[in-house]
Amino acid sequence: KIKQINSSLFLLCFLSVFFFLRSLLHGSLDEEIVVATTRVETMLGDTAVAVHPKDDRYKHLHGKTVWHPFRKCEIPIICDDFVEMDFGTGAVKITPAHDHNDYDVGKKHDLPFLTMLTDDGNINAICEQFKNMPRFAARKTILEALKAEGLYRETKDHPMVVPICSRSKDIVEPLIKPQWFCNCNEMARLAVQAVKDGELRLVPNMHNKTWFSWLDNIRDWCISRQLWWGHRIPAYFVTFTDDSLPKGEDLDGTYWVSGRTEEEARQKAAKQFNVDASKVLLKQDEDVLDTWFSSAIFPFSIFGWPDETDDLKRFYPNSLLETGHDILFFWVARMVFFGTKLMGKLPFPEVYLHAMVRDAHGRKMSKSLGNVIDPVDVIKGVTLEALHEQLRMGNLDPKEVERAIKGQKEDYPSGIPECGTDALRFALCAYTAQGRDINLDVNRVVGYRHFCNKLWNATKFALMNLGEGYKPPASSALSGDESLIDRWILSRLSAAVDDVNSGFEKYDFPTVTTACYNFWLYELCDVYLEAIKPVIASTDEKAIAAARNTLYTCLDAGLRILCPFMPFLTEELFQRLPRRDENTPPSICVCPFPENLGWRDESLEADLRFVQEVVHVVRSMRTDYLSPKARPEVFVTCTTQAVADVVLRLQASTATLAAASRLEVLVGQSAPDGCTMVSLSDKCQVHMLVKGLIDVQKEVGKQEGKMQKLDSQLQQLVKSTQLPDYETKVPEKVRQATTEKIDQTKKELETITKAIANLKLIG
Repeated sequence: KIKQINSSLFLLCFLSVFFFLRSLLHGSLDEEIVVATTRVETMLGDTAVAVHPKDDRYKHLHGKTVWHPFRKCEIPIICDDFVEMDFGTGAVKITPAHDHNDYDVGKKHDLPFLTMLTDDGNINAICEQFKNMPRFAARKTILEALKAEGLYRETKDHPMVVPICSRSKDIVEPLIKPQWFCNCNEMARLAVQAVKDGELRLVPNMHNKTWFSWLDNIRDWCISRQLWWGHRIPAYFVTFTDDSLPKGEDLDGTYWVSGRTEEEARQKAAKQFNVDASKVLLKQDEDVLDTWFSSAIFPFSIFGWPDETDDLKRFYPNSLLETGHDILFFWVARMVFFGTKLMGKLPFPEVYLHAMVRDAHGRKMSKSLGNVIDPVDVIKGVTLEALHEQLRMGNLDPKEVERAIKGQKEDYPSGIPECGTDALRFALCAYTAQGRDINLDVNRVVGYRHFCNKLWNATKFALMNLGEGYKPPASSALSGDESLIDRWILSRLSAAVDDVNSGFEKYDFPTVTTACYNFWLYELCDVYLEAIKPVIASTDEKAIAAARNTLYTCLDAGLRILCPFMPFLTEELFQRLPRRDENTPPSICVCPFPENLGWRDESLEADLRFVQEVVHVVRSMRTDYLSPKARPEVFVTCTTQAVADVVLRLQASTATLAAASRLEVLVGQSAPDGCTMVSLSDKCQVHMLVKGLIDVQKEVGKQEGKMQKLDSQLQQLVKSTQLPDYETKVPEKVRQATTEKIDQTKKELETITKAIANLKLIG
């Protein structure tokens, strides 16, 4: 089969040339067919000229032959619909031994396979005139010989993809080499059927299409590799000590035997050729098995196969394979092949295929670009100079090092800060939307490191509020003394646990990480811990006990749902929690995972959402008019008692979260004079008393000054968009940024206009 001299290659686009050559029909001095080629030297191995069967230009030549000017022989004109009629001349020279497509055509039409290159890239003895010439020197010589024979027509530019060896930078040439192959037709059929029948599930299922495409068009698998390492192919070539016995050829499959050991192979050969084993000489093939072949037996070979070990019985088949989608065929399919063939069972019922990690700009990570992110550098942190030094210690070309250093300076101007293992793991899982790529921005990992710090500080603060000697109840069952805010946080915990379990079942990791993040940051820390501060400081022992028990339950379950992503941090914090009883597991890693807590109260959650809107409005007004530490009086006016009751039920928590010195709910009444107001809905308005707390005239002047400055900026921005050829000359990114800036400035002006109007009403 076709084999490449160098297996590690790049596919690069070059501006090459098409040489148009005349081929004279055999027996004719004037009738010709013109073919185009970029590799003139390969014509020495041509064994046919192909045309499309429906091409009217060549129908009269079907079945005829042309004369090979150097080998002095006839070669046939064949018809094949792989030929593109409108490409080149519509006639193609066929060199089966030196081109992948021509190989298939040669097999289809039973053409001779003539090798014209040696392993060193020189012309072989196929034509004495050019023997031992290097391939590119021969190209020039052959072209001149064709011109001398009157068989050269013209040369035209032609861009093409050329395979280049990544190590030597040589152009790779396909050659015919004997190899070992594995027929995969039946194994592929079973693998396709397993997915169709639901016995094997690929997640996400968009990869089913790739699976079917590969396996429905399966070819024999070349399992030979010419490397110095690997599992050596257990095949032996047979010769005999007795010269009277017939000798075989290396390419003759009859004289090859296989065996687990050399002795087993010798006995097979003795039986096959009906000779005494002492007369059999064996030489093992030097090739090794394809790495993917060795990897394909991994699910059962690690448990002692082919022996029937206890581990093999217990752990095969496994429950899940997690890997990258780029090796779906190379590894996953081959494991399925061998599992069903050798074990009679699928190696796993589910395969989770994660996305591929790229840099923040969506580029594939490459040493030459300097955008490779080493996980250890993200975990431990690294300076910019250390990143540069890693490049200099590699084997990159100096020009590539210079380019890579420039890229590192742009992406990591201050190096990469220490983020820790848990933050990196959480970030990668949060990124893993069920797609093909992850554009990894280290700044987002840094954000999750800050989240880890928040968890640490929140747990430390919570433990302080639990108090010395706190002993949690034996179970998390409710006591009945829980306040509305206690019941709300337990409802949100229950919702988070439901989302986490649902996300894990669907391999929807972004949903899981979002549920954990939102619960800890926006609900437990931002709302509940703030809301219970007055409770803990009060003298109501029942309320304090209920709040502490609720807080403990949230800490315990909250750490458990985070544990799969942040095992180190959650373990450290878990060890600091008091235990419910002596039967509590010693480590969070072996604790039962929370599920079906049953505390969900969607009506209460809706009430809290409304209250949080009130809190948000108060905080926003305080930012606009007062200092951050001010504790203003707040009045919530409602048109109906039902709306008022929502706020009244949570009045204490609302005042605490809004940092209000007083919060009063009014139904059918007006707020006092001197308030600024924001309408929450047609049934509710929020008023904040600012009279006496600010100099109204001074504040109006200050806001008007801001308005003038913003208005001037807006005019300049609008003016810049009205320049001639703005749409054609200004880059799209710049135009988009300008539009966003205009919209942002208009919104700021609207906010200030409303603020001035409110201030004037107060004055």
